[in-house]
This record gives sequence, C-alpha cells and structure tokens, in this order.
Amino acid sequence: MDTESTYSGYSYHSGRSRGSHRHGERSRDRHKSRSKDSSRSEKSVTINAPPAQPLLGDQTLRGDETQDDNWGETTTAITGTSEHSLSQEDIVRISKDLDDSVGLDCGRYLAVSLSVLLGVLVLLTPVAFLLLPRLLWPEKLRACGTACEGLFIAVAFKLLILLLAVWALFLRAPRAALPRIFAFRALLATLVLLLVLSYWLFYGVRILDTQDEDYQGIVQYAVSLVDALLFVHYLAVVLLELRQLQACFSLCVTRSTDGQTRHYSLGQLSIQRAAVAILENYYRDFPVHNAALLTASKSRPAKNLGELKVYSVDGPGATGAAGAVGISQSQSRAMIAAAARRRDSSHNELYYEEAEHERRVRKRKARLVVAVEEAFTHVRRVQEEEQRKAVAGEGMDPREAAQAVFPSMARALQKYLRTTRQQHCHSMESIQQHLAFCITHGMTPKAFLESYLSPGPTLQYSRDRWLSRHWTLISEASVTSSLTDGTVFLLKCIDFSLVVTTKKIPYIKLSEEFIDPKSHKFVLRLQSETSV
Repeated sequence: MDTESTYSGYSYHSGRSRGSHRHGERSRDRHKSRSKDSSRSEKSVTINAPPAQPLLGDQTLRGDETQDDNWGETTTAITGTSEHSLSQEDIVRISKDLDDSVGLDCGRYLAVSLSVLLGVLVLLTPVAFLLLPRLLWPEKLRACGTACEGLFIAVAFKLLILLLAVWALFLRAPRAALPRIFAFRALLATLVLLLVLSYWLFYGVRILDTQDEDYQGIVQYAVSLVDALLFVHYLAVVLLELRQLQACFSLCVTRSTDGQTRHYSLGQLSIQRAAVAILENYYRDFPVHNAALLTASKSRPAKNLGELKVYSVDGPGATGAAGAVGISQSQSRAMIAAAARRRDSSHNELYYEEAEHERRVRKRKARLVVAVEEAFTHVRRVQEEEQRKAVAGEGMDPREAAQAVFPSMARALQKYLRTTRQQHCHSMESIQQHLAFCITHGMTPKAFLESYLSPGPTLQYSRDRWLSRHWTLISEASVTSSLTDGTVFLLKCIDFSLVVTTKKIPYIKLSEEFIDPKSHKFVLRLQSETSV
C-alpha cells in the first residue's frame, strides 16, 4: 500500500538529438545536475485514487475511433431478437481488463496481509493465555470457582465486541492507494503490537516459567489484556474518525483548464488524505471536463494573426541597406497597425460568433426535444395498445422498444451533441441503455434529455472512461504533514490539474447584548379631533 515518493523537477530536453557522443554526455550531465537542483524545490508523489482512463484526451480519442461517427445517419430499427456474439472490441476490452487485474499493486496486499496477521494474533492471544496452563500443567492448577467462571463469560463477550468493532472500523475496502504510509494507522498498529508482545513477555516469565498454580489470576490477566485492547480501539476511533469531523480548513479547488471552482470544508487531515477527500468529491461535484470546448477558444487568436498580410509599397525594386531598413520599418509599422485594427474588431467577431453558436444550439435543441417527445409518445401509444389487448407474450421488452424508437431521434441527437461538442462523451450503446432505463421506469422525455442538455458530473458517464484515472500529488510540504493555513498543492492528471488552496476557518467570538423588553413598548397618543 505504501509506495515511495518520486522527486521530480523541471525536465530539460535537448533539441539536437543526433549530435556527437561527447555532446550527448555533456547534455546528460547538465540534465542530471538541473534535475537534482530542481528536485529540492518541488516534490511529486503519485496517488492512485479511484483507479482508469481519462475521460478525454488521447486515450479517449483512440477509444472513439472504433465507434461509427455517423451513427445518427446509419442507425436502423431492430424489431426482432438476435444472437449475441463477441466482437473485436469486446475481446480487446476483456483482454485489457485481464491485464489490469494482473498488474495490481502488491504493496496493498502486503499491507492487508500484515493487518490480518496482527488481528489474528490479537484475538488469539487471550485464548492462548487461558488454554496453555490447561494443556501444560493441568494437575497443578487450583480449582476455578464461580468468580473465575464468570470471568470466562466476560472474556468471551469482550472478544466478540472487539471482533465486531475491528470489523466495523478496519475491515473496509480501501478507497485509494496513498503514496505515503498513514501515520495514525501505523502508530496504532505499532502500539497494539508492543502491547501484545509486552503481555507475552510477562506471561512467559511470570507464568510459563514458574508454572503458576493460581488459575483465577491467569484468567484475570487475560481479562486485563482484552480491556487494554478495547481501550486501544477507542483511541483508534478518536484518531481515525472523530478527530477529522470538526471543520478546521476551507479548501478552494480550481480546475486549471476551465477555472471550475468548488469549496470544501475539512478537518485535521494530512495532505494526502485531504487529496483523497477532494478527488472523491471531484467526481461527484465537478462537471465533466470537455477539452473540445477549450481547443475551439484557442483557435481564434491564431486565426486572427494568420490573416495578417503585409504589402511592400516601394515594390520589389528597392535595394540597398537603407532601402532594406526602410522596408523592415514600414512592415513593422504596418503589422502593428493591422494588429491594432484586428484587436479593435475582435470583440465584435467574438460577439457574433457566440450569438451564432447560441442560435444553432437553440435550433438543434428544439428539433431534439420534438423528436424525443414524438418517440416517447409512440412508445406510450404502443404500451396502451398492448394493455388493451392483454395478450401475454406479445409485449415488447424495454430494450427492444428503445432500439425501435431510437432511429427516429438519433439524427437530431447526434447533431445537437456535435454542436455542443459532446459527441465523444456519449456512445450509441450508452444512449440506448439510458433510453431503455427511462422507458422501464416510466420517465418523461424531459428526464431523458437532462443528461444531454447540460453537462453532468464525471460519475454520470460510462465507467470505463474514469475508473482508472491516475493522479499525481505535487506538494512542497511533506504529504504526511497536516493541513495548515496557506498550504497549496496540486492534483495532476493527463488532461488538467486541480489547484488546491487551504485557508483556515477563523476563530469566531460571539458576545451577548441584553435588550430590555420594556424598550420595545410605545405609547399611542390619540387626539380627540381624530376619527379613531
């Protein structure tokens, strides 16, 4: 479970890869020295939290190449049943899943194995304390009275309570693989191990060597061990669960690409545990990252600069040094003036581009809403006819109904997703599954369209797109240190990074001010001339 942290700095790449061997050695030496100097200022550790492929980026593009991009035009209705067969895509997915299952982290199983061995040792030690005298020198033991037999019952129930408490607190599936060891958990494990070893040492010296005849004292000794273990479990509850409940810090999480920001309140946690908590909330709260929207905004400045043209007024006949200087100066002034004019008119172009895009989105949306409503109306009409017939075996399965009505809305849905640049987030199979789900549960067309009209959180999309996302935790401070005011760290993945800034919640001081109840009373004086 524990992995070593990787120290990395800025990487310097040489542009002359085909140089001489001596030049390559010098560049490698400079690269090593610079990497060594930069590693002192920045620490980078890896955190595998909720472990899969990025939702967008190169891997998504490669995965979408096998999908027909024109499914809106080529989709046909399926009215009958068909045989299920494994396609090439299914075989590749199965092989990939097998490869991922083989390459699991061995450190996690090692930590789980050590924890299980320690738990078995803890639970069997009191039982061994009671059984060893009965097996080694039973003829020398004194008779155990009523009080001793009552201690047997106490030991049995305390061990049962301890077993249930350990199961509730520790035997849970890990939510993430931390880059560093969990300090409090390691401290508790060390404390339990020292406690058990101390009891075994005392038991071996004072009871096994001397063959103590007082069996009631031996039973009380086992009871004291179980009581100590229960107190250690109480300490574990305080350190692992209760200590972090009180909110002490406000964490501002900003996505580096589009600036999406969320705020979370956390308690006394280490940096790596705070990173895990943020990632768990990220998949639920942040809208899905769409890189296609970012590339569209970057193309405008390059387009504007590429359209600039400079013409020589003097013509190609101007020669000489003075003529060359004059031409260069005139070209520079012309480019500056053209750039200024382009900058003045760029806001108008941006305004009209956004207005045109909004008009197209509203148009596609209206067509999509009408197509979906007609499809749901057709499904509802078919269901009503089947209910009137009341003939068993003639009804359509929700999956078949979804496949039958999907072609009527496929083209409108595909055009809308292309206009809003969401076509890579929804496949034809996922849309049909969602449609079948809505038909099964009697949902309205608006409920079906909500998943496509507005971008949802990352967990809303297909599982194979986000399950094994790999995150890197970058922090100047040690990841096992607690959060402090002003702590800044990054959670970096392939497509973007999350910048986390920590602010301490201020100390709140309330004061009480007494208000006399008589101060709220007033006297209404009426004149006799009034009509009141």
